[in-house]
Amino acid sequence: MAIAVLLVLGVVAAWSVLIPGVSAWENIVVAVIGSLRLTGPVASAFAAWVAVRRRRGTGRRSMTAWQAMRVPLAIMVVVWGSFTATVLCLAIRTMLTEQAGRLLPSGLVMGVAGLALYVTIGWVTGWLLPWTITPVFAGIGCYGLFTWLAQGVTWADRLTPATQEPYDPFQGLSSAAFADQTLWLLGVSTALLLGWAALVTRQALVLAAALLAVLAAGTGMARLFTEPQTISAQRVVYSCQEWPITVCVHPGMRTGLPELGSAFIKIAARLAGTPGEFSRLEQHPRRDDITLAPGAVPIHVDDLAAGFADEAADEFVENLARECDGTPAGGYRDIVIAWLRGKPLPSGPLPEHQYAAAWFAGLSDTQRRDWLREHYTDFAECRLQSSHFGGQTGETWQPEQGVQTDQENHIRRNRQAHSPSLAPGLAPSATMATPPAPYGGPTEQPGAKARPRD
Repeated sequence: MAIAVLLVLGVVAAWSVLIPGVSAWENIVVAVIGSLRLTGPVASAFAAWVAVRRRRGTGRRSMTAWQAMRVPLAIMVVVWGSFTATVLCLAIRTMLTEQAGRLLPSGLVMGVAGLALYVTIGWVTGWLLPWTITPVFAGIGCYGLFTWLAQGVTWADRLTPATQEPYDPFQGLSSAAFADQTLWLLGVSTALLLGWAALVTRQALVLAAALLAVLAAGTGMARLFTEPQTISAQRVVYSCQEWPITVCVHPGMRTGLPELGSAFIKIAARLAGTPGEFSRLEQHPRRDDITLAPGAVPIHVDDLAAGFADEAADEFVENLARECDGTPAGGYRDIVIAWLRGKPLPSGPLPEHQYAAAWFAGLSDTQRRDWLREHYTDFAECRLQSSHFGGQTGETWQPEQGVQTDQENHIRRNRQAHSPSLAPGLAPSATMATPPAPYGGPTEQPGAKARPRD
C-alpha cells in the first residue's frame, strides 16, 4: 500500500516538474528529483508512524544494533522501491521517443540519498516522540523545512535533495554537484540513524561509526560550499529547420520547429530590407550576451507549452524597440509593433494616435516596409512623432529616392506625355497612395491649383 501511494504521488509530482515538450534526459532527472518534494514528507510521515508503533511495542527492551536498525532500513527499501518505479515510468515514456542529452546516474543516486534523509528524520522523530499526532508533525515539518531551505538563502539550498527548477537545457546538470550532495545527504542520514542506534543500544562502537558518518557529512558540506556552483554552458548541436526561414533550437525542443517557423515567417517578411532584417533564428538563454553572425538573431523559448511560439514572437518584436515610458511616442510604437505581429492596429489614447493608426492602415505592406526602412532608427529609439504618420493635415509620405514601383514610374511617364505645357523637369512626381484625411474628403495643399483631367 505504501509503495502504491508513494508511486502515485511521485509520478504526479514529477510530471508537474517536467518542462513541457522538452525531450531530454536531464529533464527526466530533474523531474524525478523534484518528486521528492511530495514523496519525501509522505515517506517521513510513514516512517514516523512505524516508529511510534515500534516504540510502543518494544517498550524499553534492550536491542542489538542490527535489531534497532532493521526496521528503518526496511522502510528505506520500501521507499526506494517506489522511487525506482517512478523512474521506470518516466524512463519508459522517454525511451519511446528520441531524447537529447544523457541520463545522469549520479542524479538518481542523489534522489535515493534524499529519501534516506526523509525516512531517517521521520523514524527518529517518531521514536523520540511516540505520540499519535507525531507522523503528521513529521510530514508537515519536513515539507516546511526543506521548502524553506530550497527557497532560502543561497548556501542553504545546496543542502536540500533538490535541483533548481526548471533546469536550463543549455547549461545542463553537474555530476560533481550531485556527487557532493549525495555525500552530504548519506553522511547526515547515517549519522542521525547511527546516533539514534547508539542511544538505544548504548554501544560505543555504534557511536564511533556515527562520528565517522558526521565526518563524511562534513566533507560533503565543505565541498558543496567551496566548489563553484556555476556550471559552464555545455556545447549544443542545434536542430534546425531550413524552410520557410532557418530556425535553430536546442535538440530537446526540435518538435517546436514547425510552429516557430510559422510564427516568425511574416515578421521576417515585414522586416526585410530594414535594419532589423534577419534570415536565421537561434534559441539562446536569456542570460547570454552574444554576438551572432549577420542575419542571425536570438530568440528565447522556455518550453513548448501551448502558445509558446506566439510568446517567443511577441518577446522578439517587443525587443526591437525600447519602451517609451508612457510618452506619446509609445502610441506610435504600438502601431508598428501591432503591424509586425499581424494584430489589429491600436487606436491609441490620443487623437493623433487615432489618426496615425488610420493613416498607417491605408498603406500596403510594401509601403509600410519602405516606411519602416526609412524610420527604423526613430522606431527603435522611441522617437516617432505625428509627422512620421502624415502629420495632422493629411500630408502624404514620400518614399526615399529609388523605391517607387514600376507602376508608379509608368503613371509618371504618362502624365508627362499628356502635359506638354509643363517644362521639362517640373513634371509632378507620383506619390504613394495615402488614406483620406480623418474628417472627410481629401485635403488640398494651400495654394495648389486644380489639375485638368487628362
